[in-house]
Amino acid sequence: MYLDFKSGESKNNHLGFKRMIEDARNKKLDIIMTKSISRFGRNTLDTIQTLRELKDLDVTVIFDQEHLDTSKEDSEMILTTLAAFAEEENKNRRDNQNWAIKKRLKDGTSEIYSRACFGYTKSDIGELTIDRKQAEIVQNIFTMYLSGMSILGIVKELERQGIKSPTGKDKWCKRTIDTMLSNEKYIGNALVFKTYSIYTPKHERVQNNDHSHEQFLLNDDHLPIISKEVFDAVQEEKARRSNIVTDESGKHRKDTRYSSKDK
Repeated sequence: MYLDFKSGESKNNHLGFKRMIEDARNKKLDIIMTKSISRFGRNTLDTIQTLRELKDLDVTVIFDQEHLDTSKEDSEMILTTLAAFAEEENKNRRDNQNWAIKKRLKDGTSEIYSRACFGYTKSDIGELTIDRKQAEIVQNIFTMYLSGMSILGIVKELERQGIKSPTGKDKWCKRTIDTMLSNEKYIGNALVFKTYSIYTPKHERVQNNDHSHEQFLLNDDHLPIISKEVFDAVQEEKARRSNIVTDESGKHRKDTRYSSKDK
C-alpha cells in the first residue's frame, strides 16, 4: 500500500508515490491498482511520463474508476485525454478551495491570520499569545539593528550568547533575521499572501513583492511585541542600508554599500 496524505502538487509531499516508483524500478511490482487518474499524477505531463516509464518496466497500471488498463493497446491515447480532464478538475477544485480561503480572509475568520511565528505561541482557543522569553530576543534583535549592527553582526551576537534559532539550532541564518525585522506580526498585524503559488507543472512559490496577487491585512489582531515607531524606524533603516535603489531609470545598485564594524 502506498499512501500520500498531503497534496500531491509538491514533489516533497509525494513520498509514497516516489517509493512506489522506486519499487517498480527494483522489480518489486507487476501491477499497480489505483482509484483514479486524478489520484495518480500531479499533472498530465507527469502522469503520461510516469506511465510510459512503468510500461517500459513491464508494470501494468489499472485505474478502477475509469476502467482502464495500461497493458491494452489503445490505453495511452485514452489516458492522455482523461489525464487532461483530471488535471482541469483538480485546478477547478483548487480554485473553489482558494475562493473559500479568500472569503474567510475577507471576513477576518481565517485561522491563517493566527499562524504563530518566533515570539508567539497559540493558546488553547487558537489565539496568538506572547512567549515572553522569545519576545525579549525579538526586541533585542530590533534594538541591535537600530543601534547600527549589521544582520551578520546580530547573527554573531546571538550565537555568542548561545541563543537558539527559531528552529532550535545553534546557528542562525541571515535570512531569518532579515525576515523577522520586516514581520508585521510583531506590531500586532497579520498580512497574508506575502508569497503565492503559480500554476505550473512545478507549482512554484514566488514572492508577492509587486502585489500581483491580492493580499489581506488584519490590523490589531493580537498583542504587539514591537512598537509601531520602532518597527517603522527599522524599515526606514533597512531601506537606507539597501544597495538597491529605485528611481526614474528603474532599479539599480548603489555605488556604495552599507558597512559596519560588526560585519
